[in-house]
Amino acid sequence: MAEYTELDIIEGCRRNNRMHQEYLYKKYYSLFLKLCARYAKDMHDAEQLMQDGFLKIFNHINDYSGKGSFEGWMRRIVVNTCLDYLKSKYLKNAMQLHFPNEIGESATFSVENNALDKIAMKDLLGIIQTLPPMSRTVFNLFVFEGYTHKEIGALLDMSEGTSQWHVNNARKNLQQKIKANQFTEIKCYEQKRI
Repeated sequence: MAEYTELDIIEGCRRNNRMHQEYLYKKYYSLFLKLCARYAKDMHDAEQLMQDGFLKIFNHINDYSGKGSFEGWMRRIVVNTCLDYLKSKYLKNAMQLHFPNEIGESATFSVENNALDKIAMKDLLGIIQTLPPMSRTVFNLFVFEGYTHKEIGALLDMSEGTSQWHVNNARKNLQQKIKANQFTEIKCYEQKRI
């Protein structure tokens, strides 16, 4: 496959050139699939979200002004596609949870570094996908996308305190699941030695 500059790709996609669209798709496939997998309940939904995100990118490529990072512009479209999915009527009812405004970030959770060293990214992603949907969404926006609790509150129509609660809830759940995973690995190893 030929190597293109970013400007070549953008201009080709603006002309609906299938070769440039395919090049852009293949170049960002892995990155955007991983991003979508953090928000989706399973890989089938993640793939669908990624496809929808690319469709929006191709349909709105003329809206890209050239200011800022092209990858950042596309990433925002894919994240917004995931958020639209989560806000959809189908999932909104399942995720409606309200928590007190006065939770704060005083509670912090940590996992021993050696536990994180032993867990593969694929396994970590799998653990993240087991989080309750709203906690998973808020956690992803806060940790991976860099949104503030105020921005998350505005995006998801919740208070900052609720956003903070979801992040702390996700951290607590992840900590427990990672520790359980580490214990299982140690236990399996010890059983093999006997």
